[in-house]
Amino acid sequence: MSLELDDLYREVILDHYRTPRGASPLPHPDVREEGFNPLCGDELTLELQVEAGVIRDLSVRSRGCSISVASGSLLAEALRGKPVAEARRLLAGFKAMLAGQAPADGLEMGDLEVLGGVKNFPVRIKCALLPWTTLEQALSRVEPT
Repeated sequence: MSLELDDLYREVILDHYRTPRGASPLPHPDVREEGFNPLCGDELTLELQVEAGVIRDLSVRSRGCSISVASGSLLAEALRGKPVAEARRLLAGFKAMLAGQAPADGLEMGDLEVLGGVKNFPVRIKCALLPWTTLEQALSRVEPT
């Protein structure tokens, strides 16, 4: 990765850390899930409002390191208004990306790619994955349509 691109990715991560998106609590969530990373103390609350198989709204309130908070913020931006099936595909693609694998054919990761470099820092992978593993738990409680 070029130095300029690396700097840009770092700036995007810092922006999402300083001003996380989707951090307001939902008044009436359908699903609420807590996540915790004991390795570095990251914690978050994820809330979903799901209607007819679509994530109508979500909230990710994080406290922890910049990678974890930015990952939750990027998750909130990426999934609002998306079908649950697409959220599951992005979840699988994100996990694959952090494992150094290519996402499924045709899956566009969009802004989530800024966290791809975390795979080079094994101790930080759990930080980036925390919002996504918490999402996975939350989605397991969503009724299929």
